[in-house]
Amino acid sequence: MTKNFKYVCQNCGAQHNRWQGQCVDCNKWNTIEAEQVESLATFTKAQPGSTYSIENLSTTNSRTKEHMNSGTGEFDRVLGGGLVPGSTILMGGSPGIGKSTLLLQVSNKLASEKTCLYVTGEESIEQVKLHTERLGTTNSPLHIVMGTNVSNLVSTIENMKLELDLLVVDSIQTMFIPEIPSSPGTVSQVRASAFELISLAKRKNFVLVLIGHVTKDGQIAGPKVLEHMVDTVLYLDGESGSDYRILRSVKNRFGNVNEIGVFEMSESGLKEVKNPSSLFLSERKTNASGSVVFAGIEGTRPILVEVQALVVPSNMIAPRRAVVGWELNRLSMVLAVLSARYGIHLAAHEVYLNIVGGLRIMEPAIDLAIVCALISALKKNIVENNTVVFGEIGLLGEVRKVNKIEFRIKEAMKLGFKNAIVPRSNKITKKQSGEMIVNEISHIKELESFFLHPTHAKTN
Repeated sequence: MTKNFKYVCQNCGAQHNRWQGQCVDCNKWNTIEAEQVESLATFTKAQPGSTYSIENLSTTNSRTKEHMNSGTGEFDRVLGGGLVPGSTILMGGSPGIGKSTLLLQVSNKLASEKTCLYVTGEESIEQVKLHTERLGTTNSPLHIVMGTNVSNLVSTIENMKLELDLLVVDSIQTMFIPEIPSSPGTVSQVRASAFELISLAKRKNFVLVLIGHVTKDGQIAGPKVLEHMVDTVLYLDGESGSDYRILRSVKNRFGNVNEIGVFEMSESGLKEVKNPSSLFLSERKTNASGSVVFAGIEGTRPILVEVQALVVPSNMIAPRRAVVGWELNRLSMVLAVLSARYGIHLAAHEVYLNIVGGLRIMEPAIDLAIVCALISALKKNIVENNTVVFGEIGLLGEVRKVNKIEFRIKEAMKLGFKNAIVPRSNKITKKQSGEMIVNEISHIKELESFFLHPTHAKTN
């Protein structure tokens, strides 16, 4: 068996002919390591008599994938209804954010009805036991294994007398296959270990959950192909100093992407937040300049969040722009549109923007709320407290159509909002608006009539 060396970037998985300081694919420094690999001929040689069966798709019976309830509603929501047997879930998040805590809670709840195995490669069994006791679980029927050798783990599962329903691996970066001559956590080991476990999950029809480390950029560490191999990719994140955690799906073969679940970290673990809108608006100051409520959609869930803006004069040549929870490039575009289409010039002002609650908004429908917040912060006028705003803005200053209008309005009405500023192009019907007073606009210049001086504002 011939062996050779290849130089692999541990950040992106790119291969190089020789060692070099910087990876030309991802531009990261000191991430290239030499890995000893088997020759390709060893793996491509077919076994005698081993062939694949070819079937006609039209005559193939499809097996409907039924979701398995995990007992944690917010977790099931993000997955699209629950766990799917035979599927693989990859969960990433920064250290200490609560990945192990969440999956231990899910495993403990599910273990009362299903056979669940938790594989720990980073903690001892005693440490995991202490962790579960802190979560309020003393006599958990959860099975646990401490080990990092994938070959031994596969043999252990193959010889289990009980039919396995859920396997959690914490974490995939600690797993290794002895036949591969490289250390755990390298691209070769992560890819091969994941492949073995995924193949086993499909063969045994159990749910596989892999916990993954993340890089400084917030991406799951290891080869990018790892995210392509799995069925679902989840990220658990939250602002430093905040007790709230957002679980978001960025890939899901069995549900919606960008679906979110909201949790609150407590002494007894992560608690579900059933109504995130009321949570994110709980400390909002009424009738304050620079504050606007945005009615958004995260996956299938309508959610209301407060948008705060602060605009102050600056003597700097390049005034600062700081954004939390939104894209800085998108803010630059909105500022340019305000200058060209509304007549407000902020080149001599510092601009600070914050999406309250630690939520990161991805959809462009927040543009109109951002514009209202910036105008309000600059002119010290307000948008009334009982008003929600949503709409995408184009470079011509036009307010463009958004989706799922009725869900946004229904959520706003449920929390007591009476007015909405929306795109005219949505053509909202009376059935969709209900008792909400809907103000339709087609250009940002029409916003001027909706701003009030604080002394003229009504208090709810």
